[in-house]
Amino acid sequence: MLAFDFGLQRIGVAIGTLLGSGQLAAARPLTIISGEANAARFAAIGALIAEWHPQRLLVGRPLNDDGTPHEMTARCERFADQLRGRFRLAVDLIDERFSSVEADAGLRGRGLDWRQRKAQVDAEAAMIILQDWNDTHARSATA
Repeated sequence: MLAFDFGLQRIGVAIGTLLGSGQLAAARPLTIISGEANAARFAAIGALIAEWHPQRLLVGRPLNDDGTPHEMTARCERFADQLRGRFRLAVDLIDERFSSVEADAGLRGRGLDWRQRKAQVDAEAAMIILQDWNDTHARSATA
């Protein structure tokens, strides 16, 4: 499974391994895709899909604190639709409120300065999106 923290300048990517039960066994930040050109972005994503063979993709869906759409919500939904269309994989949108804040706090806790955190925060946020999907999936499986 690959998770994406979509941004206009960078896309953070995380990888997760699922157990046979569908539960997340491990998740880790994978990479950052930089640049604004769609062709280059989707080529990089295609290379990751070819390398890792995910069965599902996750895209963070930004919302305001109160759950209403954010200025980036429609862009992320469009990105998810493009992933579905180009790669013919299942794509889930995951509420990503506070994922970047949580990722930055975790990196700060590791003693990284702002430049180091900026370089890693998007991939860390993608890992949090993946973990949030797992938490939601686990709750729905036990309900």
